Amino acid sequence: MYENLDELRQEALQCKNCGLHAGRHNVVFGTGRPDAKIMLIGEGPGENEDLQGEPFVGRSGQLMDKMLEYAGFSRKTNVYIANMVKCRPPQNRDPAPDEITACLPWLRGQVSILRPAIIVCVGRIAATSLIQKDFKVTKQHGQFIQRGSTLMMGTFHPAALLRNPASKPAAMEDLLALAAKARELGILP
Repeated sequence: MYENLDELRQEALQCKNCGLHAGRHNVVFGTGRPDAKIMLIGEGPGENEDLQGEPFVGRSGQLMDKMLEYAGFSRKTNVYIANMVKCRPPQNRDPAPDEITACLPWLRGQVSILRPAIIVCVGRIAATSLIQKDFKVTKQHGQFIQRGSTLMMGTFHPAALLRNPASKPAAMEDLLALAAKARELGILP
């Protein structure tokens, strides 16, 4: 068992549990506050993330940061951001089930150390892996689901919002509902 995120990160940097390690530039472990009570989990790193070693730093990450900021959140002050897989799938394809399974111990370690009150699954891959196998983001986004002591919510992936801007208002409503829930739980002032 790891005592903190730094220890876990050091081990993850050496990971060769699946074939994705062969094409990576960087392990994209996670970023944000190590004491965050809200954790966002995406599917996997894209090209920019792989090059920079940080999740959500490309165009979709810039959009996500703007939307988070509008709702009162920031990776610098009150959220932690990670992905289902820590290495970039080739051509930004969806991570394969065996790749997700191979990477799950790293994500479980992050969740165990952070102990978030709320986990937001960003996009279909995270939501179907963590909330419900047949989760439909377009229909179930913004709904809070209790899993043990953690609330979970699925929302749109910012890359999907760039492809379909008509979904941006619904995604923003999800983040505002997250802010309201965080205030209710005493996470946000």
